[in-house]
Amino acid sequence: MRARTMVSVAVSACVAMVACACGPEKSKENTDTKPSQPSTSTRTNVPSATPTGAQPAPKTKERAIQRYEQYLHALGREDIHTVCEVAGPGAKKAEEKGFGPCTSTYVTVFQMISPAQKKILRTATVDPQRVSVRTPDKIEMPVESVRPSGTFSESDLGNYTLEYLKNDWYITDGT
Repeated sequence: MRARTMVSVAVSACVAMVACACGPEKSKENTDTKPSQPSTSTRTNVPSATPTGAQPAPKTKERAIQRYEQYLHALGREDIHTVCEVAGPGAKKAEEKGFGPCTSTYVTVFQMISPAQKKILRTATVDPQRVSVRTPDKIEMPVESVRPSGTFSESDLGNYTLEYLKNDWYITDGT
């Protein structure tokens, strides 16, 4: 009887670990309240978050802006894959400070963004004149750089730092 109990506990633990690894966006009970993830055919119209081929992305202000816009558009679409790819280094820092992994943290963030703001984020652009190049490897994207202007405050969206790491621009900090 004791062996059967141990097997039952082990199986329950494995099921719980698999359920947690899939994240809340994969659970059956949340499918009615969450928008479905875009299909593969839908994603083909979205610019890739990573440079194509083995070539490194340009270490330019323009590329940093492009990456940040990809992040903003992904927030609006609730595209967890792209959000976590672009914001990965910053999300990892947050996880080390006690927040959950990127996928579960951003599911919560998605819920905090209003439908009207999500719609705006899907097409938001960045005003290059409001972007600050700190070093060749570090660029600041203040909330004021997001267009349409006046849509978001620091408490809504915040300011972000992008750094050139691993041959592309990534969000490493947000305030």
